[in-house]
This record gives sequence, C-alpha cells and structure tokens, in this order.
Amino acid sequence: MTSSQSDSSLVKSAERTVRILETLAASPRRLSISELQELMGYPRSSLHALVRTLRELKWVEADDSGSTFGVGPHALLSGTAYLDRDPALPHVYEALEDLRSEIGYTVHYARRDDGHVLYLGSRESRDAVRVVSRVGRRLPAHLTALGQALLAELTTVEVDKVLPDELEAYTPRTVTDLAALHEELARVRDRGWAAEHEQGTTGVACVAAPVHYRIPATDAISCSMPAELATEAEVARVAAAVVRAAGALAGTLRRHGIR
Repeated sequence: MTSSQSDSSLVKSAERTVRILETLAASPRRLSISELQELMGYPRSSLHALVRTLRELKWVEADDSGSTFGVGPHALLSGTAYLDRDPALPHVYEALEDLRSEIGYTVHYARRDDGHVLYLGSRESRDAVRVVSRVGRRLPAHLTALGQALLAELTTVEVDKVLPDELEAYTPRTVTDLAALHEELARVRDRGWAAEHEQGTTGVACVAAPVHYRIPATDAISCSMPAELATEAEVARVAAAVVRAAGALAGTLRRHGIR
C-alpha cells in the first residue's frame, strides 16, 4: 500500500468513527451493529472493529448483553470542554436567568450548525413539572423558532444550501414545504423574531430572536411556552422581551470583544 493509500484509509476510518458517534448520539435508544449498518451503509466488519475500539476507549458503551451500543462517558468530556471554553456562555447564562425571571417561561440559547441548531444553554421555568435540559441536543433548524431566526439571517440561496432536500416532520404542524418555509423566513426578517406553534413539539409554542454579536448571527435566544397560552397578545409580549434580551446580550458580548 502506498503512502497516499494509507493516508486515505486513515481519513476514511476517522470519518467513519465520527459518523458512528454522531449516529449513536442522535438516536433516542441504543443501536445494534445491524441497525448501525442499515443506517450508515458501512461494512459490518469495519463497524465491528471501530465500535470495539470506541468501546475500549469509553467513547461508546454497550448494554449488559453487549449487543446494543450508545455514546459512552468520554463523549461527555468533549462536549463539556466545548461549553467550558466558549467565552460567550458565562454572559449567556446570566442573560437566560434574567429573561426567565422576567417572562416566567423556559428559555434556551442555541447556535446554528449548518441545517441544525445545537442547544448550548437552557433555563427551565420554575414551575416546570419535568425539568429536562436540552443542552447538547441538536435539532433540525427548520422546525424550531431558534433555527428559523438563524436561517432568516441567510440569503435564500444560502438557506437552500444548508437544508436537506426533504424537510423532516416532527409533528403534523411542521413546515416541510421549502417554499412555505421561505415565506415564513421572509416574515421573520421583516419583524426581527421567529415564532412557531407546535412545529417541533406538540403542545409547545416558541419565540426566538438572533443575537447579533456576529454577522450573520450564529446564535439565538428563545422562549418556550405551553401552546394554549400562546395567544397573539402573549406572543407579542414574550417576543418583545426576547428581542430586548438578545439585543442586550449582543451588546455585552461586543463590549467584551467576543466574536
């Protein structure tokens, strides 16, 4: 094998390793080798070898039978390091606390990751029955207010480049028609904030605004509320508060030289 062939093989193995971790992280349950193979199309022998290595290094862990796999504890180390080293996040957490105190609902902070949004901060409403942090979750941008607020920062051509050919539906209300999504993004640009009603989660409405400390904005703040409370007046009240919080946070980050 030549040096270039060896390098190519190493690159392929590295890419497959990362894709395995991403697939396991995205799954709500542990997956078998057969399921991984079906999802990824990699040779079974290659999957076995890579999963075995990842398991030995504790990036992947198995169930008691050793037949299904999920991300392991060492995967958490990388995610935590990313959060710890982001200079914006201490200011973000303070802004989320203040916004939650003002409006009383659950608030989130996320960053666009191509056609997805990655949640970097969350503060649950104090009367939430079930407190489940979204930090570390990655969701399709088109079905979240956070994602729509950030997609609206892009041109139509740029949006088409980052989104998949088929838009996935999470609920019956999810916008899966690209033309309809572009119409919604135009409305978001006009008013300066995004809103979705049960597009990502049944029973939940959300309002979001971009944080303009980068151009185009890569981050956004959102507020989630029970869908039955999302009247026109309440959405307007919350949107005004979210826009103020996003603007104030952007000013703080720029003053501290954070880009």
